[in-house]
Amino acid sequence: MLKLSGINQFYGQSHTLWDLDIEIAQGECLCLMGRNGVGKTTLLNVLMGQLPIKSGQIEFDGQDISKFSVERRAEIGIGYVPQGRQIFPLLTVEENLKIGLPARRDGKRQIPDQVYELFPVLKEMKQRRGGDLSGGQQQQLAIGRALVLDPKLLILDEPTEGIQPNIVSEIGDIIRKLNRDIGLTVLLVEQKLPFARKVGDRFCLLDRGRRVADGLMADLNEGLIKEYLTV
Repeated sequence: MLKLSGINQFYGQSHTLWDLDIEIAQGECLCLMGRNGVGKTTLLNVLMGQLPIKSGQIEFDGQDISKFSVERRAEIGIGYVPQGRQIFPLLTVEENLKIGLPARRDGKRQIPDQVYELFPVLKEMKQRRGGDLSGGQQQQLAIGRALVLDPKLLILDEPTEGIQPNIVSEIGDIIRKLNRDIGLTVLLVEQKLPFARKVGDRFCLLDRGRRVADGLMADLNEGLIKEYLTV
């Protein structure tokens, strides 16, 4: 479904992504992992068109999207949940969710029932302002907003960061449901090993902007953890 070939990216004179080749199959959950500062969020910004690539190619469903705008990438079915959630605090929950509707490919302009079924708290609080929600509820809102556009691929950047444990567990269950029951393809940036192992099929380890290891989640051994994940 998603294929990155020879991706290079720079910040000024600093080479941040080095010849990255990553592929995600339809219906798979890939966990992108590595210590802070190794290029994970940079890679997601490249995938979403928020940063240009110096060289390489990004293919989605067999189409070269390397030069697509952020809006166009949403329209073709890429949903994105950024680090820090980035909801609109002064808008209501319902208004936050409706922001994703114009990007739907089918032209529907109503919030899908599935969003409220997955996150009942959003239905209960749909007239409350986003800024009044707890951190965990805001994270659920951010995921719901991405799901509103009916994505083919869901990208999540550290969805468990700063979230209370019971909500972390709920979010893990929902990602598994979306991926394994509904068949939604997922790219997840995550540093918490138990969570990554719970939801992921495969892992890809980055270090200093390079892919250094990948494989089935069951193959993520103590040696790799110690070398590339342990602080």
